[in-house]
Amino acid sequence: MSELNFKVDEQKCIHCGLCVKDCIAKVLSQPDNNSAPVASAPKNCLKCQHCMAICPVGAISILDKKPEESEKIYSQNPEMILNLIKSRRSDRQYKHENLEPDKMQKLKDMLPWIPTGCNYHKLHFAFIDDVNVMDEFRTYTNNKVINALTKKPIKAIMDKFSSLTKFFINGEDIIFRGAPHMLVVSNSVKAPCAKEDAIIALSYFEMYAQSMGIGTCWCGYGEMILKVFPELCEYLEVPSGYSPQYVMLFGPKAVNYQRSIQPENVDIVSAKSARIKKLSVGKTIKRYFWNLIR
Repeated sequence: MSELNFKVDEQKCIHCGLCVKDCIAKVLSQPDNNSAPVASAPKNCLKCQHCMAICPVGAISILDKKPEESEKIYSQNPEMILNLIKSRRSDRQYKHENLEPDKMQKLKDMLPWIPTGCNYHKLHFAFIDDVNVMDEFRTYTNNKVINALTKKPIKAIMDKFSSLTKFFINGEDIIFRGAPHMLVVSNSVKAPCAKEDAIIALSYFEMYAQSMGIGTCWCGYGEMILKVFPELCEYLEVPSGYSPQYVMLFGPKAVNYQRSIQPENVDIVSAKSARIKKLSVGKTIKRYFWNLIR
């Protein structure tokens, strides 16, 4: 109970019960309609702070967090958000310069708000936030890849890059696209949603970065080389017991897109009532195969 430090300001509480109803872990209970909520099962707490966030009068404190220190929630313009989604591009041309320090700091300050599966907030974020350090990392990595393609073959590198050997040898930055910065998201091997957490984190990061006019690019090649060359994880101070999950390149844009693209339609269906039925053995096997192949 002391670790949870759940407190209710009796002078403010209006006994509405919203915090109790919103607590999916059943930590809170309300003895009766005229009583303040109590933490009757503190060990179940997920530390989501929903109880504090939902209280209409700011009567609840938890985990040493006080409601008056939280930010107010403002209504957003959905059309502007949709425009941001439509206009975001994968940037593969960057200025060879550092991002402005205030923008870099804003990107870092946003990261604690990233949601994670099961509220397992154990993500690790490794930045290369200096273009000179990025150039050092880029040169080392590209040389390692060239060596793995031409002198001491590494199967994973050959499978992925063999058709691009001449471009690497000619000095083209196939992996990092000339980006001045990089973010690597790693997660604990014990995380229940390790890959999903990283993808969610970089999706939030990308949208926020693009809203500030910062270029971004998802870097699957970067994820692969971190797994193939483990010394890079040590260089980036990825903790023991953690695995790099995905990489994003970012930095000042060298070009600006003037309009959104016009994508092809996607399949969208609406489920209809009473359509669940038993499948044949053949269809069941196919579904299991399709569901589990990746």
